[in-house]
Amino acid sequence: MRGRRALRSAAALGLLAMTATACSGEVKRLGMPEPISDQAERMLTLWQGSWIAAFAVGAVVWGLIIWAVLFHRKRSDDLPPQVRYNMPIEILYTAVPFVIIAVLFYFTARDENYVEKTTDNPAVTIDVTGFQWSWQFDYKEKDAAGKEQTVASVVGTPVAPNAPSGAKPVMTIPANQTVRVRLHANDVIHSFWVPALLYKKDVMPGYVNEFEFTARKLGTYEGRCAELCGVDHSRMLFQLQVVSPEQYAKFIADSKAKAAGGAQ
Repeated sequence: MRGRRALRSAAALGLLAMTATACSGEVKRLGMPEPISDQAERMLTLWQGSWIAAFAVGAVVWGLIIWAVLFHRKRSDDLPPQVRYNMPIEILYTAVPFVIIAVLFYFTARDENYVEKTTDNPAVTIDVTGFQWSWQFDYKEKDAAGKEQTVASVVGTPVAPNAPSGAKPVMTIPANQTVRVRLHANDVIHSFWVPALLYKKDVMPGYVNEFEFTARKLGTYEGRCAELCGVDHSRMLFQLQVVSPEQYAKFIADSKAKAAGGAQ
């Protein structure tokens, strides 16, 4: 009796936990963070589709196993009919995996091309430099002659993992505009990672990696280095702040005015 009560309590707690998780959207996203960009939405869709395919294959496999156990279990000591081979079935279980792999490959290649695609004239270009153990964000614009120049710069310092938000360097970007991020490193390999973008990219010395994204949701999102880069790797934190285009324009204008004032 006690065992049944314990089992019921455990089942109720499990159901409550699943309900709470489902309300937060975690079940729908299958453990992924809430995406904030067009590219992240595409990756989330691919992730969900892959799980649906996996569940479908699992259901078929388990269904066949259960069917075999229930309807083809041993009923006597007689040796069942021996079949050397079954050509249709062999063709089926050889062809079906190839079809599944081909479909997954197609959607993966399609979405990878979309995520890695760059445009000729992004609205915002930011040079991100990873160094032991923080980040530098240089905002680039072209002058009348077409020459690129830095109009704003944010240089961070290592911070503790539990440090308040104000201690972390902030990369500010406008919502609903294409942002190009160019990644640089001068010491060791780092990795630029914002979980809300569902994307990370290596930051390597001697090679410039770049990617673009269009953020759709305003807010402040945590970022960090995802490549073990030394003793203070855990302190290599930053924040991505998505603001309105008007707020971004003010941020750039204030940075220009500050730089002009400092030059006088």
